[in-house]
Amino acid sequence: MGEAGLQYLAEAREQTGLPIVTEIMDPSLINIVCQYADVLQVGARNMQNYTLLNAVGQSQHPVLLKRGMSSTIQELLMAADYILSHGNRRVMLCERGIRTFETATRNTFDLNAIPVLKQQTHLPVLADPSHATGKSEYVEAASRAAIAAGADGLIIEVHMDPPNAASDGRQSLRPERFAALVGQLSRIAEAVDRSV
Repeated sequence: MGEAGLQYLAEAREQTGLPIVTEIMDPSLINIVCQYADVLQVGARNMQNYTLLNAVGQSQHPVLLKRGMSSTIQELLMAADYILSHGNRRVMLCERGIRTFETATRNTFDLNAIPVLKQQTHLPVLADPSHATGKSEYVEAASRAAIAAGADGLIIEVHMDPPNAASDGRQSLRPERFAALVGQLSRIAEAVDRSV
């Protein structure tokens, strides 16, 4: 939707108070996207797009870097280094599942990556159980596990009417399930000496 879509996001932020994270794929659009978004997301398919990584690094805007679907943890960290090398210290890493031979879920949620990344870097580590599993019935369990493993935050897809969502409806939770999950996550976080 171009800039009109960004304006809709800005309106949503104004109404809800929630920060806006949106994916950037073209380095030439960074200036316009930075005018609207609070965080630039580099998606899994662009994790090794070095021109884009350098550009978001130069922007000094907060960046959410998702792990590539076939990338190692070391490759994710090296991609983050491209951003950090420009003095942009506002980088978050995201484990969103990797491609394996398993077909029961969209991806294989690499839960091990969370504590490994927490040990190997100072950067915040998020998890995306929605994209990792690709199926709403597994999102809650994967979310609970990610918090227990040390994730600093979660990306969870929520939709009022998942069967009729324009995209990703299969992995989206209804609002009431999301609300119940937040309560569970609060208790899990407290059990591992963290807070929500």
